[in-house]
Amino acid sequence: MDTATAILIIGFAALAAAFCLLFIGLVYAEAMNSEIPPGITNPGKLHALHCFIVGIAVLGRVFERLGLCSQVSFTRWCTGSLMALKRLPAPGLRIKDMTFSGVPVRVYEPTTASDQKRRGMMYFHGGGWVLGTIDLYDDICRHIAKETDTTVVSVGYRLAPEHRFPAHLDDCEAATLHFLSVAKDEFGVDPGRVVLGGDSAGGNLTAALSQRLARKQAGHLPSPLALVLIYPALQMADFNLPSYQQNHAVPLLFRARTVFYFLQYLNGDMSVSQDVLAGRHIPAELKQHYKKWLDPAILPPEFRERCDQRPKVATDHDGEVYHIIKDGLQPEFSPLLAEDDVLRLTPPTFILTCEYDVLRDDGFLFQKRLKDLGVDVTWHHLPDGFHGAFNFFSKRRMYFPTGERAMEQVVSYIKGL
Repeated sequence: MDTATAILIIGFAALAAAFCLLFIGLVYAEAMNSEIPPGITNPGKLHALHCFIVGIAVLGRVFERLGLCSQVSFTRWCTGSLMALKRLPAPGLRIKDMTFSGVPVRVYEPTTASDQKRRGMMYFHGGGWVLGTIDLYDDICRHIAKETDTTVVSVGYRLAPEHRFPAHLDDCEAATLHFLSVAKDEFGVDPGRVVLGGDSAGGNLTAALSQRLARKQAGHLPSPLALVLIYPALQMADFNLPSYQQNHAVPLLFRARTVFYFLQYLNGDMSVSQDVLAGRHIPAELKQHYKKWLDPAILPPEFRERCDQRPKVATDHDGEVYHIIKDGLQPEFSPLLAEDDVLRLTPPTFILTCEYDVLRDDGFLFQKRLKDLGVDVTWHHLPDGFHGAFNFFSKRRMYFPTGERAMEQVVSYIKGL
């Protein structure tokens, strides 16, 4: 080996080492900004999972700065490659990839004999309206279909930033209406026994779609049998509720990241993020109107006790910011902000919340409103739960007992319908 070649190799090695050190430093700095409360079971495992996710985000940011690909595209590729592993055969299920009115879906049909038309379920995955795929939620949908003897349809709706509101909701509606129209003849499903469900952003889409269908009141198709909302994101009017304060840096969903996802879904204008976090996006008269639904005093005392005091929320508002985000306050975007006459039409609803989740209070306030309006509500709270726990129910992969308990509650509710 000549001297020039040796110098070149050493130079590349030094650059690689510097890059690795920089990467490790960035991941470490990001990870150290997280807070894992002592009440979470398996805190070390959650910290490792968070570091893994942060590593993907940091590497994606580097590639984006280098002009190689966007951070979102890289994150999607990583989650698709590393988490949606090769699928094992599914005894007792027939699984088909299809399209319903142009929307990609995956249908999970139990193969056991049934003496009546089966129950059906439309499942809308989470991922902040930006991430998430049918493949990523394959384990969840397989499990629900098999354990509840339900034909499950997993919907691959369009995502931001390529598509904005209401594209996601439109896809969910189109797929649902198609399934309801063919459920009996093509899948042996009773169209009057179809559940709508989803987690996180998918919970938002579930609630918003239920309200849209209720307003349209399409007489030729039955209403949903029930809703299943798993730590749903339900409003972008107030990001200073106690759960946002207490869990602002608890993995897997930070307070600031929640605003990022809402804005990506809405219009992609990130310039207003800090104003939205501070509460400057809501005019005084609207704050007063929403107070009867979003007042922290409505929450149970135990939900408020970890807050030292109400944060200093901006009392003024920026008219330009309000103009940018005002579509995010309509009920199809923020279902918790719907008027009473719409919410009264909500079918029986199951809501799951997690103690260590920024979205905890959204779920509680929604179930409280529904109950006060006479809707049949089943609320289950996981005292050691965190956002995203539902995805880790299976002992085949990254497993958390709280995720298994979440799945057990969902399965039990669906089986009882």
